[in-house]
Amino acid sequence: MAFQVQDIDETQAPLLDHLIELRSRLVRAIVALLVAFGLSLYFAGDILGFLIRPLTDAFPPGEGKLIYTKLYEAFFVELKVALFAGFFISFPIIANQLWAFIAPGLYAKEKKAFLPFLLMTPVLFTAGGAMAYYVVMPTMFTWMLGFQGEKGGLTLDALPAVGDYLGLVMQLILAFGFSFLLPVLLLLLNSAGIVSRQQLTGVRRYVIVAITAIAAVITPPDVVSQLMLLVPMWLLFEGSLIIMWLGERREAKIAVEGEAERTVPPA
Repeated sequence: MAFQVQDIDETQAPLLDHLIELRSRLVRAIVALLVAFGLSLYFAGDILGFLIRPLTDAFPPGEGKLIYTKLYEAFFVELKVALFAGFFISFPIIANQLWAFIAPGLYAKEKKAFLPFLLMTPVLFTAGGAMAYYVVMPTMFTWMLGFQGEKGGLTLDALPAVGDYLGLVMQLILAFGFSFLLPVLLLLLNSAGIVSRQQLTGVRRYVIVAITAIAAVITPPDVVSQLMLLVPMWLLFEGSLIIMWLGERREAKIAVEGEAERTVPPA
């Protein structure tokens, strides 16, 4: 018979095993996120205070305030802060579960090639977020608060809402964090043979235009934050090209040494 139930069962069993494993990995990742969320919710006030510090420093000493215009706004802000912090805390566990799920399907060579990128991801994301917090936000907030003063006989004061402020902070941290992952993306594409260093070098001018457009879209509409994202992304792009060039030189050296060993006659 053309239709064999036994053959179908044999093909379905591995798929079911993978689905069961995927479910267990997802459950562990969700539990880790929930535990981190609960822990962050307990310290949500302290975390929010840490996120507010750049704005506090940008105001003159003793001045400045955050307001909320809806009675429930401050509560939901703390929930967002807890979820935001919980994701950062649980990300290593989530990434570990993802790696544990896909690693058995990779060859040893593929694991060695992929693992460095997995380790680089949280490092570069944290570096991008740190740059947004320690460099971009203080500079941008100081510049924006400079518009306060007398305008047309009236006093113009900055009274930011806590919900809007948190949205801006999260936008900046995520924008810089994900943008700093550009080398990971480019080096993965290069390792997979999808793009080469020569191709990227040939389209450098278009890449710079694309980076400029990305910086204009994902940052607030001010030149300061856009330039502070554009320049690091451009430098990361150039750094990726240098790493590719060094990798090509290393591979060429290994190939030459291997060819020399094959041509040396036995003693």
